[in-house]
This record gives sequence, structure tokens and C-alpha cells, in this order.
Amino acid sequence: MTRTSPTHRGAIGAHASPTHRRTFRTSAFPTHRRALGAACLAAALAVLAASPAPADTPSAHRDRGSLVLVGGGLKDDNAQVYGEIVRRAGGPGRARIGILTAASIPAAQDPDADDPERCSNSECNGAYYADLFRRYGADDAEWIPVDLDHLANADSDEVVARINSMSGFFFGGGDQYRYVTSLLHGERHTDSKVLAAIRAKLAAGAVVAGSSAGAQIASGPDMLTGGDSYPALRDGSRPGYFEDPSVLGYLPGGGFGFLRSGLLDTHTGTNGREGRSLRLAADTGHHTVYALDENTALIVDAPGSRREHLTVLGTQGVGLLRLSGAHAGVGPAGWHLHGARYDYLTTGDTYTPRTGEVTTPGKEPLAPSPTVPVPANTDVFYSPHNSRGTPYSLRGTARALAASTQRTATATTYESGPRFTVTLSEPRRFRALSADGTTAETLLGLRLDIDAG
Repeated sequence: MTRTSPTHRGAIGAHASPTHRRTFRTSAFPTHRRALGAACLAAALAVLAASPAPADTPSAHRDRGSLVLVGGGLKDDNAQVYGEIVRRAGGPGRARIGILTAASIPAAQDPDADDPERCSNSECNGAYYADLFRRYGADDAEWIPVDLDHLANADSDEVVARINSMSGFFFGGGDQYRYVTSLLHGERHTDSKVLAAIRAKLAAGAVVAGSSAGAQIASGPDMLTGGDSYPALRDGSRPGYFEDPSVLGYLPGGGFGFLRSGLLDTHTGTNGREGRSLRLAADTGHHTVYALDENTALIVDAPGSRREHLTVLGTQGVGLLRLSGAHAGVGPAGWHLHGARYDYLTTGDTYTPRTGEVTTPGKEPLAPSPTVPVPANTDVFYSPHNSRGTPYSLRGTARALAASTQRTATATTYESGPRFTVTLSEPRRFRALSADGTTAETLLGLRLDIDAG
């Protein structure tokens, strides 16, 4: 079973260009209306029972709750991630989870609202997730009726009372700007009563989870609203929300501000978004980017405190892009970035923002092979205009470099005018680690430079 969570029309979290990648980035929603098969669900739960949960941080961390942020594409058989959310909400038979899907279009804008097999609006998506969480053991899961059709509910005392009975919350994908317009008060950017109640529950120990736009909305200042990597590198970033999905846009006021230790990006490897993340970080003065890949969670304990601690859980990984020692500028040929650090963390790896420490339990250093060359890469950020492009392109070159005895590898953008070259190099501190002794999985300490030419 490999189905993906509901498609959300007009999604910013999965901004699609009008080319081949539109079908790659989304999935047909009607198939997700079907319930999990009993045998398939039993197998998924067996995996969950057999898999150890990520090690808890000290109990003192729990008084600030936790975040489970997924890079999109969360499959309905991902027992690790769904099970972790349920566990952090109190465990099977105790967890009570509120589902927020205001990032989806409201039912009034969905021509298929009356068709349970085809609908893709906030209410039917909320019912989908609620059913899924109950099947993964939640005692109760219900849709919180706040969306563009029910804006007044964001300040309803009755809805707040329902929020206060919950132990966990899940924000679905779609367009994160709809969360801004439905749960924050306009230009004041202040909390509605419902958001204030969720924030208080998080501080008291609840779990707040989200996928795609539902993860992106956890951002602090300078939340991404869209953009493709090549035009981002060429043209830079602009504050605001833009109908053109290729424009690198951001909201200076941010999202809900649950996570402030770095910028967030989602669908990173599948959409080649590392370039846009690096440009926005450099433009806005951020030193860290959490570049989340699909079907994979970044778990954040004690968010916003000195004890903040992050753990990766899932099938792909999280790119950790650090610019504290980097410098960027515009030369005669175009924009450049020198001295950034690229780490790629995989399941079980942890990161502590205050100290910069990374741990990699269960993984050992990988010895490179002198017989493995690094393949040429002429589409490092997986251009939406290249029908033969490959997802996870930057990661692919980085892992190939780690597996070889080369110390440097270059890759270029598909577009030219100017064409950008990415150079990855291995300083002395670089390490490649593997759980199976053969595959370069976690990468620590690569230097990343971008030059126009």
C-alpha cells in the first residue's frame, strides 16, 4: 500500500509548474477515500509495534510539547509517522486529535463536494485524516470546523472548548496562506482564539503535527510562499504571495511561529527546492534551513526553548543547510553563495540547534570506493522544464561524491542565462555514514558553493 495523503488543489506547499511535474507532485484524491484494508492496516501496525520509537529527550522537554513536521507526500501506510503522532498525543486508546484542514479549498469552492469519492475540500479531507488517525489507534479524532467557509469559528468559544479537550493536532496540506487568512487576524498577525488555544496546548505538552503546507505554517519569520530554484537563484526573493508559482515569495511576518530556529521548506528533493531555500536564507539573514523530504518527519522536542532537540523519522531525510559561515553576493555573472554547509540527516539522526551537534545512532562511517565515479549532473535542482529530470538530484550527487574517492564534484542547473554551478567538496570534517555498510545515507559537513557563469 503506497497511497499518498489527499491532493489539495491550488497547493502552495506543493506548488506545481504548468509542466510535467504537475502530475508528479500530486496524486489522485478519490483513491484515498477508500478505507485501509484490514490486512494492510494490520501489517502497518505490526511494523509500528516492532519498530522502536525515537528516543525521548529528557522528561523536562515534554512540558513544552512537540512538533511532528512532514515534508509532504505522507503515505497512509506510514505507520512510523502516524504512530509517532498518536504516541505523543497520549498513545493508542488515549490520544484525542484535532484535524485542521483550512489550507484546503472550502466545500463551497469544490465542484465535487457532494461526491465522497471525488471531493477534495477541507471538510472531506478532515474526515479522511480523522478516520486514518482512528485506524492508527487514536481514541478520538475529529475535524475542527475552521476554514474559509467558517471564518467566525476561529474565534468561537465552543470550538475552543473542543480544542481544549484534545491532546494533539494535525494540520493538513494545501495552501498555507489559507491558514494565515483563517487562523490569524489580518495585518495584525495576531492569534485567533482557536490558534491561541492550540498554542497553549503545545506549551502544556501537546503534539502539533502537519504535512506539506501544514508543516510550512509552523514557520517563524519569512515563511516561504512559493518559488522554483532557478528563478530564485537568478532573481532573488520578494515579500508577499504571488500567483506565479515560480516567484520566490515569503511572508516576513511568518506563519504560526512554532519553529523559529531555522527556515522550513517541504517537498524538497522531489521538487528540487534546495536552491530556493538557500537563496531565501541568504536574502533574509537566516543561518539554518530545514529542508524536509516527502514521507519523512522532523520531530521537534521543546520547540522554542534552549532545550530544542530535533529527530528525523521516515523513509527519506532532511537536508540541514547552514549559512553561518557563508557569504553571498551578486557579481558580474550573477548571484553567488560561498561556504555554505550541507548535511543530510536520515531516520534516527538528531540535531540540537543551540550547540549545532548532530548524532547518528546506529550508523557507521562508510569507506569510499575508488572505482565509483561521480556521474555528471546537468539538472541539480530538478527543473520543472526538464521532462527527463531526476528528483533528489542534489542529494544524488552528494551521495555519489561520498561513495567515491573524489573530493569535489560539480553539478549545474538545467537552465542557462546564467547557468549556475553547484560545487560540493569534502573538507577534513566531512563524514558519510551508513546503517548497512554499503550505502551513503547520512552526510555531514559537505561544503556547498554556488556560482553563476
